[in-house]
Amino acid sequence: MIGMLVHVRPLCSAFALLLAACTSREVTEPAPEAGTCTDLFGVPNDKTGLDDTTCRPTCGCGDAAWTAPTWSSDRVAELLSWTLLDPPAELTADPYASPPTTTTGVCAVQVVDRAKKTYRLASFATRAEATASGASMTHDDRCGLCSSLADLAVYASKPDLTEPVRSCGLDAGTDLEKNTVCLQKLGFTRACAQIWAYNTRYTRSQCLGVCLSLLTAPYHQEDGGLNACLLCDEQKSGPVFKAVAGRTRRNTGVPSSMCRPCAEVVHLEHLY
Repeated sequence: MIGMLVHVRPLCSAFALLLAACTSREVTEPAPEAGTCTDLFGVPNDKTGLDDTTCRPTCGCGDAAWTAPTWSSDRVAELLSWTLLDPPAELTADPYASPPTTTTGVCAVQVVDRAKKTYRLASFATRAEATASGASMTHDDRCGLCSSLADLAVYASKPDLTEPVRSCGLDAGTDLEKNTVCLQKLGFTRACAQIWAYNTRYTRSQCLGVCLSLLTAPYHQEDGGLNACLLCDEQKSGPVFKAVAGRTRRNTGVPSSMCRPCAEVVHLEHLY
């Protein structure tokens, strides 16, 4: 979200974004290790708290350097031109009440009809297994509610979802359905919007105090660690979000305005 998950949480939560957070001494995150050519992966903006001297959409250096793909409007439109067959079912219960635990594997795109631009998603044990079957890996971890190319298009085209997600959360309050509908208007598929909305609600229940005290400060502290609100979201809400959503920015190789250690970023070109 979510990361949220295994490292703490590959993707920030809707509520953490909603409250954009400031720095706090209540919770601290170790600073990323230096000396790796590019310490942090991302595309910083005026809310990040870091600049492109320490955070860039590139990891490594020399022959080992990898730079994330550039997402032009045409490339995003190409993602949106595909139709997912057998999409995931919508959530009918709060996943935080009965958390799933299995995420191991990779999610891949299987083209069904190239002329009609239809595809399915399938989980495999490894990238090599997916490639051997003729599928193209789209993110690390098993497929989930945000694994579609349509949801990838949202992540790729909106490096910072803070403002629109904040607006959805403020407008919806505790109304889960209203928040879901608002998130759908950002481009998320309904199932993906649902897990974002549930994540927002759970983070509110776990991190409200620290997040209310941190409304305007940068996402990162000076040492590169996340601010206390975002860190609380990753630790409390992240694991379930990751397991249910499947796709996060880190396990997809898409940079965001929240900078992440390169060791947590999966290298993918997204050529379908």
